[in-house]
Amino acid sequence: IYKNFMSKVVGIDLGTTNSVVAAIEGGQPSVIPNAEGLRTTPSIVAYTKKQELLVGQIAKRQAVINPENTFFSVKRFIGSKENEISEGAKQLPYKVSKDTNGNIKIKCSSLDKDFSPEEISAQVLRKLISDASTYLGQEVTQAVITVPAYFNDSQRQATMDAGKIAGIEVLRIINEPTAASLAYGLDKKQNETILVFDLGGGTFDVSILEVGDGIFEVLSTAGDTNLGGDDFDKVLVDWLVSDFRDKE
Repeated sequence: IYKNFMSKVVGIDLGTTNSVVAAIEGGQPSVIPNAEGLRTTPSIVAYTKKQELLVGQIAKRQAVINPENTFFSVKRFIGSKENEISEGAKQLPYKVSKDTNGNIKIKCSSLDKDFSPEEISAQVLRKLISDASTYLGQEVTQAVITVPAYFNDSQRQATMDAGKIAGIEVLRIINEPTAASLAYGLDKKQNETILVFDLGGGTFDVSILEVGDGIFEVLSTAGDTNLGGDDFDKVLVDWLVSDFRDKE
C-alpha cells in the first residue's frame, strides 16, 4: 500500500500530432520533458528498413525517406471501423486497410506485418512513460489519459487498450476540455460556465462545461472530427503542388 501511495501517476495527452506527459510537482501540474529535452513528443512511429523501431522526433526526422513505414495521425483511426473513416483521412503515405471484421489495419511493409491503431499508439505511450520514469527517477506504471469530449465508448475503450498494450494501468480516461480546465485551476471556481476552444492536429471542437464544487459537467460539445492542423497542412501542400504544375 505504501509503495502505491508513493508512486507517481502521470497525465498523458495522447494527441493526433503531438503528445505530452505531465505530473503533479509541488501541487501544480508540470510538463515532463522527453529524452530529447522537448516538452512535446510527435505522435509518430516508424520502422526502418533494418526493422528498427523509432518513436517521436527521431521517427519524424526520417519520414521523408521512409514514408510507407512512418505512421502518424493514427488517433484518427483509434476505436473506429474502416467504413467510419472519411476518404480524405485515408489519403496517407502509408497503407490503411481492414480485416474481415472491418477493423482498421495499418500495413508495415518493413516488417511485413499489419498493426492496429491501438498497437501504434501504444508505442507512443511507451516512450512517454519511459521518459517520465527517467525524469522522475522512479518507475511509472499508472496514468490518466485524455480523449476528445466527442469520443464514443468504442474510441475510449480503444485508448484504454492502447495503454494496456503499453503496459500502463490506465486509472481513468477524462475529457480533454475537462483536463484543460483542471490544468488552469478552474475547478476552484464556483458555479462557472467555461468555454474550451480546442484546435488540434486532427480535430477541432468547442465544449461548454459547467463547474461547481470541483465537479465538471460537459454541457455541450460540437466541432469537426476530421478537421485540424494536419488538414491545413494538406490544403497548403495541395495548393503548392497545383501552383507549381500551373507554372510548369
